[in-house]
Formats: sequence, structure tokens, C-alpha cells
Amino acid sequence: MRILAVDDEKIALEGLVDAIRDAMPTAAVSGFRDAKEAIQFAGGNACDVAFLDIEMRSVNGIELARRLKIQNPKVNIVFTTGYDEYMSQAFALRASGYVMKPVTTEKIRTELENLRNPVTAQTEKELRIQAFGNFEVFYGEEPVKFQYSKTKELLAYLVDRNGALCTNGELEGVLWEDDGKQKNHVSYLKNIRKDLIYTLEQYGCKDAVSRQRGMLGIIPNKIRCDYFDWIDGKSSGINAYRGEYMNQYTWSEFTNGRLEKEED
Repeated sequence: MRILAVDDEKIALEGLVDAIRDAMPTAAVSGFRDAKEAIQFAGGNACDVAFLDIEMRSVNGIELARRLKIQNPKVNIVFTTGYDEYMSQAFALRASGYVMKPVTTEKIRTELENLRNPVTAQTEKELRIQAFGNFEVFYGEEPVKFQYSKTKELLAYLVDRNGALCTNGELEGVLWEDDGKQKNHVSYLKNIRKDLIYTLEQYGCKDAVSRQRGMLGIIPNKIRCDYFDWIDGKSSGINAYRGEYMNQYTWSEFTNGRLEKEED
């Protein structure tokens, strides 16, 4: 499911995006503080649901909803506002819902479970990597399963290295934190490398891995990832990064610290 979130207040938008992701972790959520940027994005990316603030400084939420419906008549519009006087205008537009602020995960979940226009499964799925928050890998809306648990961490580290080729020794040191049992991990590393390559091939990303003798890397422009989009500046309005990056891996703390400095 693709979800658009628009609010020109930074803190309000962050809270809205967080609530949406908590309510539906597998959704692809795009947040914007500028309504015009949201319209431009929606023109090239069909969205199933749009959560819109109403009182904004440029284009207000009612007008934004009208424009989004011109682009996609079946988009579900859910207004998020602190004012109830807009309800008549909202329902005249056949809005799916009207959420009074403060926005909560439960309120968002209720709206997503009761959409006016049913959201059909996407016929064309894609592999999507989420680095902000916990590291996760999805195909469409389903989590990708690897044969080995370490395969997921291997992919996470390669994503963190952003295209740099990593030696087997480096990978062993990271994945097993230099536990002094290097010989015990040689064959295991071979297995998880094969598992990673095989899994990516199964999901149509066989060209996403760069391989040289004893070295492995990810090709960033061959795979969809929020971290890569953030680096390339493709995120409009609000960056997906909000202080959390690959939370389950201790080695990610260095990159997270750098991201925090760049955000300041």
C-alpha cells in the first residue's frame, strides 16, 4: 500500500508518519510539508491513501484533495486536523475519513481498516529495503525471508556501506564481532553469501550485487532503499530519517551518529 502524508508543520508531520508506519509497517509512506511537492510526487506515484492536514500555508488540504482526486479518483482521502468546521467540505469530496488531532496510531489504524475505496493488491511487486527504524526487507507488502538469519544482517551491512566492496575478512569481523573464531565462520559466510545472491535473484534484483574475488557489495541504483533515497536527496518535504537507523545492529551506531549530525 502506498500512503501519502502531508502537513506543513514538521513535528506534526513526523508524528503522522510515525503513526501510519506503526499502524501499517509494510506500507510505503511518503511525507511532505509542501503541498505542491506532494501533488508532483503523486502525479508519478499512484497512492492508495492520502492523509492531509487542512490548514496549510500554501495549498490548503481541501484544495489538495481536489487535485489529488483529479489525478487519481480512487485515492482515499483522510483529513487530519484540529478543527471540525471543515467536515461538510470534506464529506462533499467523498473523503474516506476525518481524524481530529492529536493523531494516534489507533486512529490511523481505524481509518486504514475502513477505507471508502478498497485497496487492491499491487500486481507489480518490487523489493523494498527499509533502513530507517529497524532494518527490514519487503517484497510488495510481505517480509522477505532468508534461509539464514545472518543473511539479513549481511545485506544490512552492505547497504550501510553504500556500494563499497567489502572483503570477506571485514564481513566476518562485523557479523561475528571479531570473536576470534574466524576459521569457524569461513564456510558459514560462503553459505550466507550464496543465500543473499540467490534470494535477490528470486525477487528480480540479480544485478544488485557486485562480486569480485573475496569481495562483495551492493549497487545502490539497482535497489529501492530509503537510505539510498535520503543520500541522493530524493526525499521531498521531510526526510524519512528521524533519528533511528538499523536499530537492531550495534555496528550501525556510527552511521546513525553521522546522519544525526547531517540532520542538525
